[in-house]
Amino acid sequence: MKVLITGGAGFIGSHTADALVERGDDVVLLDNLSKPVHLKGIPSYLHPKAKLIVGDVRDPKVFLDALKGVDAVVHLAAYQDYLPDFSTFFSVNSVGTALLYELIVANKLPIKRVVVASSQAVNGEGLYLCDTHGLTAPNSRPVEQLERGDWEMKCPECGKNVTWQWTPESFSHPENQYALSKESQEKMALSFGRKYDIPSVAMRYSIVQGPRQSFYNAYSGACRIFALHYYFKKAPTIYEDGQMHRDFVNYRDVVKANLRALDEDRMVGNQFNVGGGKPYSVQEFDRIVAKISGCADLEPNIPGVFRFGDTRNSCSDISKLQNLGWSPEHSVEESVTAYVDWLHSQGDVGDIFEYAEKNMRSLNVIRETKRQTNSK
Repeated sequence: MKVLITGGAGFIGSHTADALVERGDDVVLLDNLSKPVHLKGIPSYLHPKAKLIVGDVRDPKVFLDALKGVDAVVHLAAYQDYLPDFSTFFSVNSVGTALLYELIVANKLPIKRVVVASSQAVNGEGLYLCDTHGLTAPNSRPVEQLERGDWEMKCPECGKNVTWQWTPESFSHPENQYALSKESQEKMALSFGRKYDIPSVAMRYSIVQGPRQSFYNAYSGACRIFALHYYFKKAPTIYEDGQMHRDFVNYRDVVKANLRALDEDRMVGNQFNVGGGKPYSVQEFDRIVAKISGCADLEPNIPGVFRFGDTRNSCSDISKLQNLGWSPEHSVEESVTAYVDWLHSQGDVGDIFEYAEKNMRSLNVIRETKRQTNSK
């Protein structure tokens, strides 16, 4: 089988390419090598048997050339950031996906499978349980609440604190530009796939972790932030009170899910959560990274600042994909160890995290509570 991976030079794309090459498939990578993710150009980790095409998924000619002779597509190319350049999210994520299906239909390309990368962000805050009103789906916390240092989610009916629940694929409540663009990709994949008989699957990834995550992408998550701090023997900052819950999934489990989506006919026409199946508070996760980094005695800073737009809790129900035989096999500790080992193998790391934090503060992403502001 010949497989095109868009965003193929990236974290998930390159690992998926390795697995496909190793099982005997022909692999083509399409990637625009955009900065800051690929700040140093073509990554050295790309598999030598995978053909790289440098180009943009919004360029019809480049995209069509990459699609020629291809049997399947793993569409991972996406724009991720905290920047408020809303149009770029939809230009890359939504338009790029629409163009993929447009080219397949217009040119009658015999594509046997399209796997589209979505995100846990589509869930928004997900589902919560109120002792009085039962299952509920609250909106994002108001800024005024966060500025008071009140971090918990509230029932929309009675205002009481509510308890997070594992959230299935049947629920979506995107509340930021990235999440909205990813939901549009899901909907296009399933709708166009069904209408034009293009077997398609949407994969809603939780927080994926492992080596090759860009040091320069502020969106790449807690593992990068904490590991970089401990690399320089500096205490990281944890937002809010550190009791936000997440599920993390190992990159090898994601690759296994991607290959199953290419091969398993029962997955066609559906979206699937791809998560770790175990919740961790951010503070718990920090302690795992600190221990593996050899800095267990270095405590994080928890000053009560918050990051505008963050969800309080985000944990995905993976039972739908588990019912088809997939389950996560690799632990968070394995993910962090692989990332830290990879980090220490790099020749020039630099104080990247300081740049990232200053950049987020300049964009008013990191904010203080009014208590902190008044105490200055």
